[in-house]
Amino acid sequence: MTFLPTSLPDLIIPVLALLIAGTVKGTIGLGLPTTALGVMTLSTSPRQAIAYILIPMIVSNAWQVYRSGEVLQACKRYAPFILALVISVWLTVNLTIGVSEQFLLAVLGSSIVVFAIVSSTTWAPYIPDRLVTQAQIILGVAAGIMGGLTSVWAPPMAMYLTARHVDKTEFVRASGLLIFFGSLPLGASYVTQGLMQADEFVISTALLVPAFSGYALGEAFRNHVDQKTFRRIFLGIFLIMGLNMIRQALF
Repeated sequence: MTFLPTSLPDLIIPVLALLIAGTVKGTIGLGLPTTALGVMTLSTSPRQAIAYILIPMIVSNAWQVYRSGEVLQACKRYAPFILALVISVWLTVNLTIGVSEQFLLAVLGSSIVVFAIVSSTTWAPYIPDRLVTQAQIILGVAAGIMGGLTSVWAPPMAMYLTARHVDKTEFVRASGLLIFFGSLPLGASYVTQGLMQADEFVISTALLVPAFSGYALGEAFRNHVDQKTFRRIFLGIFLIMGLNMIRQALF
């Protein structure tokens, strides 16, 4: 299977999608796969869009974790979540390889809607220390199933971090770490299943340029805009994009 565009104009939407997605991530600290998939699936299939964002997603989150520091401590702190996430992603991709594009579109749209709703509130029931391991496993499995199907796993992850009342620095570190580890089995599964071959790998790697250009733009933009307003606007756009995907899948 190959998704290589037949002409240069076919790359315009992926490049614009990663530029916009990188800008969103640089400004509010999250939303790269959600934004990129929301834009790209307007003109391409979910599988193709996921294949294109894999390398930018892996590299950008590795960079985010590196810049946040305390990597080994974070790995130990979130070990149950990471293990549950990695196993669930691998199993989900390989067990659902034959599902229809309409089903994937519906799940992706639903995931984005949930992402927008969860991200718009900071409320979550507090998880005490004695329940941390159980909560990490349960939400890690949920994130793995969601991420294995769509590459969007932020809702369960954000729920856990919010319920633990982590500060902004820890939220950025943990979210980058978990998305990075979740991206590895997703990428490996796409390679072994033939969904990401040499052509897709080259294009996905090339999309690092607009992704990091957008990220730098977003970081500069962050200091000149009201982040709450910017975040609210983009979450509203995510909600509309998610609902539109569900419409496309059903009608």
